[in-house]
Amino acid sequence: MNAHSARSAANGSSDIKPPSLAIIITCFNYERFVSQAIRSVTSQLRDDCQLIVIDDGSTDASWEAIRAEGVEAYRVENGGARAACLHGIATTRAPFLLFLDADDELAPGALDTIVSHLDSGVAKLQFPLVRIDEHGAPITGHPVPKLESFRDRRLTESVLRTGVYTSPPTSGNVFRRDVCELLAEVDYEPWIDGVMLFAAPFYGDVVSLSEPLGRYRIHGCNDSGLGRAVDPQVLRRELKRFVDRMRHLRQILQRFEVAQDLVRTEEAYFYLERSFYLAVAEGRDVSISTTFRLLKKLWGGENQLRTKCTLGGFLMLTALLPNRRAQRSLSYRLDVGIVR
Repeated sequence: MNAHSARSAANGSSDIKPPSLAIIITCFNYERFVSQAIRSVTSQLRDDCQLIVIDDGSTDASWEAIRAEGVEAYRVENGGARAACLHGIATTRAPFLLFLDADDELAPGALDTIVSHLDSGVAKLQFPLVRIDEHGAPITGHPVPKLESFRDRRLTESVLRTGVYTSPPTSGNVFRRDVCELLAEVDYEPWIDGVMLFAAPFYGDVVSLSEPLGRYRIHGCNDSGLGRAVDPQVLRRELKRFVDRMRHLRQILQRFEVAQDLVRTEEAYFYLERSFYLAVAEGRDVSISTTFRLLKKLWGGENQLRTKCTLGGFLMLTALLPNRRAQRSLSYRLDVGIVR
């Protein structure tokens, strides 16, 4: 892949010890935010950390904004976040990588905390993000998602049983390099916050921190759709993505001889829930049998009793409400948290 680069003079020497952590910022047409993302890293950059910025063929002035920061940067043809991240991975020897979205930021002191928890036994580290508006002001509400502090492989049980677990957006995750190599196998989506998340617990320990170490910007243009009305197209895309990812995950888990224990895609709670949401978003009636099937799956999960009751009540109410009111209820539900 051809690329224009702007590199720091010290980078690239073979006799320099590899960094402990590389932060890779990928940018496509985020001229108004990318400088803040870069500065949130450079303001705390340690000698054992490396910052790499990849401009994914932006058509605005993002590249000029990136170059003005004087950081190691590359401009590549537009190919999506996954291709841009793979280019970034190839430019560093760091054993751990954090993919920071160009509209997000790291919190002050985040790198000190992150690096202190990394060692060769860690496959993934995760932390919540404080939601901010387009001007950088905090948005009322708890950080997303709410996480417990632990270090172990407990999330393998959740993946096998449901195909998912509660995970932060892209900017709230650090991956060991061998987990990132799974991106080269992905040919069904342009994003990176997919199969790596759910395969990571099988590669080593997951370190989960309850302290927010980043900022997730809500500005109406997020690809996730967070902050906007429910879009059936987004839900259809999520369903297809889940099906494709589960197929890939099953292939990966064959290497660990546990693929036979992974839940069938059509029986997974996420699949049933998103199918329920899609029916509401498209204005279709949700049958009582479908609702009770989803409630049964919810009740058999490991959520706390209060969560089960809250979600169960929401699902029943949404199924019974007139469609317009059900859509408003669904919009609120999808806007108050991020659960993958």
